[in-house]
Order: sequence, then C-alpha cells, then structure tokens
Amino acid sequence: MVNLTLYTIKAVVMLDSEGGRVLAKYFGTDYASAKDQKAFEKGLYDKTKRSPHGEIILFDNQVVLYRFHEDVFFYIVGMPEENEVMLLHILNAFSDAVSMLLRHQISKRVILENLDLVVLALDETIDEGIVLETDPSAIVARVSKPRENLSDVPLSEQTLIQAYQTAKEKFGTALLK
Repeated sequence: MVNLTLYTIKAVVMLDSEGGRVLAKYFGTDYASAKDQKAFEKGLYDKTKRSPHGEIILFDNQVVLYRFHEDVFFYIVGMPEENEVMLLHILNAFSDAVSMLLRHQISKRVILENLDLVVLALDETIDEGIVLETDPSAIVARVSKPRENLSDVPLSEQTLIQAYQTAKEKFGTALLK
C-alpha cells in the first residue's frame, strides 16, 4: 500500500554544465551530510550529462525529473512511487518562475547574480518537501511583490530583516525629534 503524504519532494538541485552545484536544497534525512549530497549530485550529473534534453530517470531508488537551460540543469527528486506527472508540473512551475524572474536569461552567471530571487522562488514553490504553489505567475508575484510600507505590517508578520528595518526607521525618527 502506498503511503499518502504531503512530503512529496526529496530534493531540488541545480547543477552547472560541469556538474558543479549552483543551488541545492534537500528535504528529509536521506542526504544529511555534505559528503552524501556531493556524491548524489556527482552521480546524478554523470547519469544525465549525456542527455541534456530533460527526461525522467530512476536514480538511487528515487524518481528524478530534470531539465537543461543554457548551462544549468534543474532537478526535482521524489519518492519512487510519486506521480511523475505531478513532479513534472512542479519542475515546470519552478523553472518557468525562475525564467520569468530572470527575464528568460537562465544561465549560471545570471542565476548566481540573482540567487536571492531564485531561492525565494524555490521557497514559494516547495517548503520542507511540501508543494506550496504550482502556478509560475503566482510564484513570481509573491517573489517580486512591490515593497510595502513596513510600518503598516504588524511586527509579528514581518521577517527578521523587515523587523530590523522597521526598528531602525523608528529609532532614526525618534532621534530626529
């Protein structure tokens, strides 16, 4: 019997055309150490480098879907019993969102220059292995949302950086009075 769970994604990995890590996010405990992750990525690259058109493979007893853009491989890793069509939909959503955020210039250099946007897009797509969003437009809208006036947002709903900026602004205005 198949175990139904929300935790569908085991990893999201982006490798350059030589197998070097651009971005990797692992969910769960399968690849807890950096050594395990590096070995997994090397094996994954070695298996997929000859077919950069993107496919579905079974690697290390896991379903892996991948796509190649210019000089970057996008990989989505799921459980062996996971629905491949759903994994493909997630891969398409994430890679399309990244493409839209980077103005259709997906290369290692551009990704590294805009790594904050790419990581935010990943976080809006998948959280701890749970798929949150599969609409690339919605992902892009959340990532590139115009900056709100931070004083209008309750402190409990602000990120740590936003809370710091709010405190800095309030402290600065208090000093000027």
